[in-house]
Amino acid sequence: MTISHAQSQQWEHINNTRLTEDAVADLRDFKSGDINFKLALWDPRVNGVRYLKALTYTLATGLSERHRAQLRRVRNRDVGSPITVIHDGESVCLDYIRAAYELSFISDHVPLDGATVLEIGAGYGRTCHTIVSNHDVAAYVILDLPNTLAVSSKYLAAVLSDEQLARVRFVPVDRLDAVVSPMTFDLCLNIDSFAEMPPDTVRSYLSLVDGRCGHLYVNNPVGKYVDPSLDGHAEGADVVAMAMETGLLRDVVDIHDNRAVADEADRFVDAYRPGSGWSCVANDWAPPWSFYWQALYRRQTPAGAAPSNGAARPVGS
Repeated sequence: MTISHAQSQQWEHINNTRLTEDAVADLRDFKSGDINFKLALWDPRVNGVRYLKALTYTLATGLSERHRAQLRRVRNRDVGSPITVIHDGESVCLDYIRAAYELSFISDHVPLDGATVLEIGAGYGRTCHTIVSNHDVAAYVILDLPNTLAVSSKYLAAVLSDEQLARVRFVPVDRLDAVVSPMTFDLCLNIDSFAEMPPDTVRSYLSLVDGRCGHLYVNNPVGKYVDPSLDGHAEGADVVAMAMETGLLRDVVDIHDNRAVADEADRFVDAYRPGSGWSCVANDWAPPWSFYWQALYRRQTPAGAAPSNGAARPVGS
C-alpha cells in the first residue's frame, strides 16, 4: 500500500515562509510568534474578533436559565450590530452577558422593583437597558459626560419602550448639584469608570453616594497593568501614562494571576466603601475580565442622613 505524503499548496507556502529551518532554530519565544500561530493558535494580532466570539460562545455555554430569562426580556439587543454568537437558538453578545451576570449579583441583595437607581457613567446604556427591562424601577438617573450622554440617550430611546424611557433621566455632570444632589436613591451603580477618573473625583462621588444612596454596586479593575504584549500600547506612551494616573487603585498587578488579583480584593473593598457607616454585603471576581472585581455595599442608616465620613464635598466632573 502506497501512502501519499504530498503536502497541500497551503502547507508548502507555510513551510517555505514560516516553518523554515532558521525559524525553529531558537525555541525561546516560538509559542508566542508566527510559528505557533500556524501550528496551534490563531494569530491574536489579526484574529481579535475570532477570539472575542470564542470568549462569548464559552460564556454563553455557562449561562443559567435565570440569566437566559433575563436576556430574553431585554428587547432590541441587536440595535447597533453587536458582535454576537448563537447559542441554544438565541443571539448573545459579550456586553449583555456581562449585564446579566451583574444584574443577578445585584438583585440577590437589592430589591429593584420600585427602586430609584443612579448610574454614574453608563457607557451606551446596556446596564440601564437590562435593569429597566427586568424590573419595574421607579426612576433611573444616568449621570455622565455630555458626549457620552448623547450616545446613551439616543441608544436607549431606540431600544426601550416609551413607558420604560419615561422613567430614565439623563443628567450631565455639570448639572449634578442642581438635579442629583437633592435626590435620594436606593441604588448607585458604577461599572468600569471609577478607575478612569481622577482620584479626587472618585472620592467626591463616593461622598455623594454616602449621603444620598442606600446601596452601591461597583465593578472595576483591582489595579493597573503595564503589558505591551496585550495591545502593543497602540495608542502611545502618553495615553498609557494618563491611564496610570487615574482611579483609586493604581498599584501594578499581574492581571493574569488569579491569586495576585484576589490578593487585591480587600484593598478594592476598602477603597470603594463610601463611608464608615457602610457594610460590604457581597464581593467577588467579576467575569470575564481577569482583573475586575465587584462589590455590593449597604448603608446602615437611611439615605439622606448625614454622610458617615463627614460633610459631602462638591462632586467634580
